[in-house]
Amino acid sequence: MAKPVTLVTFVLPSALGHWGSGATEVRVFAVADSAESRPTLGAALHTLRRTHPMLEKRLCDEYGGIRRHISMFVCGENARRLGGLACALPPGAEVYVLPAL
Repeated sequence: MAKPVTLVTFVLPSALGHWGSGATEVRVFAVADSAESRPTLGAALHTLRRTHPMLEKRLCDEYGGIRRHISMFVCGENARRLGGLACALPPGAEVYVLPAL
């Protein structure tokens, strides 16, 4: 059985657009770990690492976690409250990336 895949749109502030090939929106596919699970924020960031490595370095620390000064909102909810990298993504998810205040 095939693993679920979803298209994820990272919406970036203009300050990070330079690292995302000049775009304020970057789209990647997130692939679930198994046929029974859903794609996660971690899976989307893993794909982002391959397609936009410089951007991923600005969003994630050396351990692969979300940097302290970055907030990510998945469908309007803070990803940290939804489980961080383990946060399940619905189909067509939008992830808003904001510098923490």
